[in-house]
Amino acid sequence: MAAIATADATGAEGRRAVAWRDAAGGARAMVPWLLGVAPFGLVIGVSAARAGIPTLAGWLTGPLIYGGSAQVATIELLDGGAAPVLVVATALAINLRLVLYSGTMAGHWRGTPRRWRMLAAYLLVDPSFAVGIDRYEGPAGRGAGAHAHYLGGAVALWCTWIAAITIGATLGTRLPDGLHLELVVPLFLVGEVVPRLTIRAMRRATVAAVVVAVAGHGLPLRLGLVAAMVAGVVAGLTTGLTTREATR
Repeated sequence: MAAIATADATGAEGRRAVAWRDAAGGARAMVPWLLGVAPFGLVIGVSAARAGIPTLAGWLTGPLIYGGSAQVATIELLDGGAAPVLVVATALAINLRLVLYSGTMAGHWRGTPRRWRMLAAYLLVDPSFAVGIDRYEGPAGRGAGAHAHYLGGAVALWCTWIAAITIGATLGTRLPDGLHLELVVPLFLVGEVVPRLTIRAMRRATVAAVVVAVAGHGLPLRLGLVAAMVAGVVAGLTTGLTTREATR
């Protein structure tokens, strides 16, 4: 009996060691994303501190909304005095793409505990999806190792994002305007979009967003930027869904 218990303990320790190794691999795979995400989060934190809303309210967009574009739009609308219904509807519309990500991940997460799926779904955004799907559909395959890989990358992303927003919100107006931090957001978005312009849905989303942004430049409450984000997401989603239906 003692030998069996020792073998079980050794096996459990081995499994934990493998899980930690896979999680560390996911965190390493996330590092290239973090180089762009950290400045983006810093700018959102600074924007929250400089907006005409309580800094805590702006900071809470990080853990509650957890989506850069939706957070930018939310802070902009709140700063402009928009109605709460409009703010919520805009954030939901911008984050619609996460529904497609969830649908893709559902098959890989089937059979996992509900609490695990709830955590994994909360952490699901563009970078965590990219890192996770590379492992799930790669040669290493699925299983517990792939789940640990996904969580390792997703948790590293979340911690970096919240830390960057916190630093930005703390520094706030103490940062000099000469840094032109407002340029970080469009540069980050351009960096994400350009490599994907070979994808039909991304091309249409980009064109729709640019057209709406130019047309709505003079709208009150800075609704031009918000409308451009929503238009881009809707164009990308509809194109993606149409493409899927055509290939069935």
